[in-house]
Amino acid sequence: MQTFTPKNWKDYELIDCGDFEKLERFGKLTLRRPEPQALWNKVMSDAEWSKLADITFKQKGSHSGEWQKKLKTQGDKWKIAYGNNDFEIKFNLSLTSFKHVGIFPEQADNWDYIYNNLKKVKGEQPRFLNLFAYTGGASLAAKAAGADVTHVDSIKQVINWSRKNMELSGLDNIRWVVEDAMKFVKREVKRGKTYHGIVLDPPAYGIGANGERWQLEQCINEILCDVAQILDPKQHFIILNVYSMGLSALLVQNLINRNFKESQELENGELYLQAKSGVTLPLGILARYSKGLK
Repeated sequence: MQTFTPKNWKDYELIDCGDFEKLERFGKLTLRRPEPQALWNKVMSDAEWSKLADITFKQKGSHSGEWQKKLKTQGDKWKIAYGNNDFEIKFNLSLTSFKHVGIFPEQADNWDYIYNNLKKVKGEQPRFLNLFAYTGGASLAAKAAGADVTHVDSIKQVINWSRKNMELSGLDNIRWVVEDAMKFVKREVKRGKTYHGIVLDPPAYGIGANGERWQLEQCINEILCDVAQILDPKQHFIILNVYSMGLSALLVQNLINRNFKESQELENGELYLQAKSGVTLPLGILARYSKGLK
């Protein structure tokens, strides 16, 4: 099994994790929030955590809570950037009642992969599709590479957040689609549309723009079967991220191999973040491969 972790972060750092929590620096602020994957003991002491944390998330219910700030003058919104020698993208972060801040920093490894592979597309402007797109890190990396980008998410507020990230990054002309991902892909199959790069980042459970129900185990094979029909036949790549704790890397490998006959050079394994304290935090299963992009 392979492992994947981002290597170019300057504005983000996982400091420590354990006891179902993680301590992270996002730019100028250090946050303490729940992490269900951190089953082990913390490396650092609780006193060290308390000293470092600017803002702490306190769970109030099964799906929500509130942020407690060390200083009342601290705002709820701030900005960070990600990049390397080739590109830079920027994000508007915000404290939400669901413990999220608008970015999954482990996905930066995929942003590099997206940018590098789209730059290899020959003979035409690359076309890129981001499904279950959230606040658009993958879309921004694709647009920075010069691609024609289609960004699909079922939540209008998240699309608006993504648009602000595009503007902050100095980019433009991303196509925004507020729709259920499954329905969108089926329409693209009928239209005969193809893409050079597609990323799927599906939740374990979700509700579409018109109340459509998504359950990963029931729907993932069907959407991958349709996605296989809209990949450019000569040069393409696909990325699948899965966060459900009940799934294995072998299961995801089977899904890709059965639906994409040219996935011989499949990269497959765990996506993780390396903490400054030395511990590693697994954050999902990743599978990706490319064809004709050398």
